[in-house]
Amino acid sequence: MNGPETLSILRHELARHLLQHEPPVPDPLDISPWLAMALLQKAIRRGRGQFALQAAATLLRQSHDGFWRRCAVIAFEDIGVADLETVSLVTASLAGKTFRSKVGGEWAVGSFIVERLVKAQKCRSADDLLMLAERHPAYEHLRLGLTYCTIPELLAFVRSDAPLPKRALALWYALGTDRCPSPQLRTRKGSPQIVFDDLCEAGHPHTLVEIAREGFRRTGQVLCPLVVLLASLKPERPALIDDDIFPPETLCGALPSWALDVYSREGQQALRRFLGRDCKTARWVRRHVPPAQRIKFLGDILFAVEGGLLRNHYRWPLADELRRSWAIECQGPFCPDASEIISMLRSDISLLNAERQHV
Repeated sequence: MNGPETLSILRHELARHLLQHEPPVPDPLDISPWLAMALLQKAIRRGRGQFALQAAATLLRQSHDGFWRRCAVIAFEDIGVADLETVSLVTASLAGKTFRSKVGGEWAVGSFIVERLVKAQKCRSADDLLMLAERHPAYEHLRLGLTYCTIPELLAFVRSDAPLPKRALALWYALGTDRCPSPQLRTRKGSPQIVFDDLCEAGHPHTLVEIAREGFRRTGQVLCPLVVLLASLKPERPALIDDDIFPPETLCGALPSWALDVYSREGQQALRRFLGRDCKTARWVRRHVPPAQRIKFLGDILFAVEGGLLRNHYRWPLADELRRSWAIECQGPFCPDASEIISMLRSDISLLNAERQHV
């Protein structure tokens, strides 16, 4: 089955679902696109449908293309192998305005996709794998060495029985770090078409490879083919489907506190105020982290404590280990083991929420 035929089938399937969908009344918020994107993604992770739909309505009004790209990223980053059907429907929705107008319009399609993402089982293993490949100190030399490999050499590495983060790193270089940049990786050209063709030839399901190919074409995200790699490794049945333990939250105006993260001006302001407090977390960060890196560092720790948590979490041993390894072992040279600072921030989250209410 070729790519266009696969995508055509998926679009027909999306249209069939939309016949049974009654769009809610849009209720946009008076917030910036950056806050709306954070609210959309974290509300989907938490299964908070009303917040997710409000964020979607806001983005469709303020950042139309940004909304559709964000939905695609969320599908591969936060749903992934847990619900490949939902990933495929989101990918089908990216066909463009003309297609969406034929099947109900922007809000009808967008609200359906968001509701589907909210209800889906979730697995963040692709993003955890990406972060390990990019940041784990054990792969520092490989991040340099793979720069000089040919595309066939990189693809042979991807097919090998090497540790999964190493295979992910080789795949990243084969795609091209010019298109998928990272400050930790040297810039070089890749060949995405050859990469996806090779994934098919390696025996991965062709339909899934074509979904990932289209997702990559639309977003440029390495996450898309990483979902293909992970899908071949997940067990038939997950070890557990449960909810993560969420820290306390509060309202900051119309927004939940967890929407204010390091990627918005308001979130950074709250983190800066929090770092001035006399509490265990702030004292630890001031003692161990250089001033210029404190906000970024604390934002990453906050993600482990709060931002990356999932409702309806599809858990399996490999995914659990990827998550643990990223959170604990990839927080920078001044923090080789983040267990202590993660525990501190969990205890101090109410103090951060108090600062979030003042920005």
